[in-house]
Amino acid sequence: MNRPPFEVADIIRAAGKSFIEKHRSWLTGLHLKVLSAIECCRTAALGGHRDRCSRCGHTVAISYNSCRNRHCPKCQTNARDKWLLARRGELLPVPYVHVVFTLPHELAPLAFHNKKILYTLLFRTSAATLLEIAADPKHLGAEVGFLSVLHTWGQNLLHHPHVHCVIPAGGLSADRQRWVHPRYPFFLPVKVLGRVFRGKFIAGLKRAYREGDLCLPGSLKPLAQDRTFRSFLRSLFRQDWVVYAKPPFGGPEYVLHYLARYTHRVAISNHRLVEFTNGQVRFRWKDYAHGNKRRVMTLAGEEFLRRFLLHTLPRGFVRIRFFGFLANRRRSTSLALCRQMLETNSRPCSTSRTSPERTARSSWTCPLCGGPMAVIERLTAQQISSGSLGLVTFVDTS
Repeated sequence: MNRPPFEVADIIRAAGKSFIEKHRSWLTGLHLKVLSAIECCRTAALGGHRDRCSRCGHTVAISYNSCRNRHCPKCQTNARDKWLLARRGELLPVPYVHVVFTLPHELAPLAFHNKKILYTLLFRTSAATLLEIAADPKHLGAEVGFLSVLHTWGQNLLHHPHVHCVIPAGGLSADRQRWVHPRYPFFLPVKVLGRVFRGKFIAGLKRAYREGDLCLPGSLKPLAQDRTFRSFLRSLFRQDWVVYAKPPFGGPEYVLHYLARYTHRVAISNHRLVEFTNGQVRFRWKDYAHGNKRRVMTLAGEEFLRRFLLHTLPRGFVRIRFFGFLANRRRSTSLALCRQMLETNSRPCSTSRTSPERTARSSWTCPLCGGPMAVIERLTAQQISSGSLGLVTFVDTS
């Protein structure tokens, strides 16, 4: 993929200072750290390293270091590839299902001011819903295992919390003696999932309010009144909550490529940026409300940065989680049992020509022979800026 004409870092350099001055009242140290990291990523400010190809010996003068911040659009490729490589041995020879749980837009302000509490509640209630409905003999009658990935953005960069769940189609029977295949093409009924998810989330929200865990600043202050909060919950209960399920797709050959679209994403990639002139940012987006029509949105640089920072996650918050028989403490033994059951009761699944090696391939390879590059010397920012290294060519490894 070709390098984009400009990046989020360019917008931060141009509009970051004025943005910070105007919005200092709500910006935290974490927000400032994210802006600084992206601005300095793969520049001399973070130092660099010399690389040599382990196959042909070709040496690159200096490559700038990455910031490795999980909100940086340029630092997700290596992390994604390592994560996908670790997942290769955990895939089962069955089709997979993609289910999305979305919070109503009325909850977005509350979620923004209570990220850790409400994002955790979103994970727990969506997972509990899948496990409960899948275990019901009327639907599947089995224990499922899945991973959930939190996304907090829509295509227009506004706050839109939802989780993507990727699930092997089927599960272990209650006696753990056989693999249960889905009886319906849609895997699990989305209307039922939506109702159960709504009930579990609202119950958890009510409990957090009762225990005084919710932060209610600014426009949320009226919710501190018990009557107002109960009315707010009733309005949430009166509407349908959206759960979307895609038809079963591919087998293990395709799943890694599919997961790469969702696991290590940030609010916007540099490749969606179209133009940045006169303080205005233009970027591509899909209008899902009008048939996925492709459009171009224009925002002032400061508004673009405000929307981008809406999706800063709390420190230490885990945004990829495993549940059911894929839960971390049970995964190895459960997967061995699943494979044993599938071998005795195998059913063909669809495949794809996409090879797992494509996603696991290193993103920094030799430009001459394609061999893996290895670091032979590390350099500090002071060494690079001092000019004591002689005539060098600076290389961006993106």
